[in-house]
Amino acid sequence: MASAYGGPEVLSLVEVTVPEPGPGQVRVAVRAAGVNPFDYKVYSGAFGTDPGRLPLRLGTEAAGVVTAVGADAVGPAGPVEVGDEVIAYRAAGAYAAELVVPASSVVPKPARLSWEQAGGLMAAGVTAVHALEAVGLGKGETVLIHGAAGGVGLTAVQLAVARGATVLGTASQAKHDLLRDLGAIPITYGPGLADRVRAAAPGGVDAAADLVGTDEAVDVSVELVADRSRIATIAGFERGARAGIKLLGGAPGADPGTEVRAAARLQLTAEAEAGRLRILIADTHALHEAAEAHRQIMTGHITGKIVLIP
Repeated sequence: MASAYGGPEVLSLVEVTVPEPGPGQVRVAVRAAGVNPFDYKVYSGAFGTDPGRLPLRLGTEAAGVVTAVGADAVGPAGPVEVGDEVIAYRAAGAYAAELVVPASSVVPKPARLSWEQAGGLMAAGVTAVHALEAVGLGKGETVLIHGAAGGVGLTAVQLAVARGATVLGTASQAKHDLLRDLGAIPITYGPGLADRVRAAAPGGVDAAADLVGTDEAVDVSVELVADRSRIATIAGFERGARAGIKLLGGAPGADPGTEVRAAARLQLTAEAEAGRLRILIADTHALHEAAEAHRQIMTGHITGKIVLIP
């Protein structure tokens, strides 16, 4: 929980009473909670510093076991029962040992995923689906994915490959082998990026997804993709708005993709259950180490997801 606005030092572990679930709600004993950049932006002041919102409970995704259900507890996959292993998203205050969420936020946990993988699947996963849908990626097309080795990028690469697309993914040299293993053509970002992309895709690039928010990502995408409606960014909002490309997410003027992201949850669990989607875990921390987890993710050099374990 964040008791003030600032850096990770404002985070602390607080004991609260977890209520019984009401109608249409379920209580979940959390086994793992995913850490995402949005989490630290909430208390950084990026979305304002209204003191009336304090203290702030953090986290949006978790995996765990249902311990109680209210009346009419029905999720996207059907009735939810005590003992069900589930993934909860969106789950406000997911950094917790226990939480109460709407049953509509709960989907069955794929049996083949570990708790850590399940806890880190959804936030990045639904964002990746939204990005690919927004650019209209189809079979046989070529897509440029910036930030391909990040949490969202790794999922986007795998989903794009599964669609039958040729995937060009930007990443540092150290992450190229991983991207090749996932079916992408890795390309080092930095000066000369546009020329390296042209060399790798002489037939041109049909669409681009900026998952890092750098000026380079937006500028190179605009240079290489003729139709700007087929370029989207989840982070480069200022430059993206000036370039006339699609803005995705929670920023002012951006498309939140509410329906697309909600529908993506069962798609993602199906892909994971079938073994077509790998969830890479970069690191795990105890719940009381959330501040350290945030310092780690703020470096921007994480491959995969960081997960908190209550």
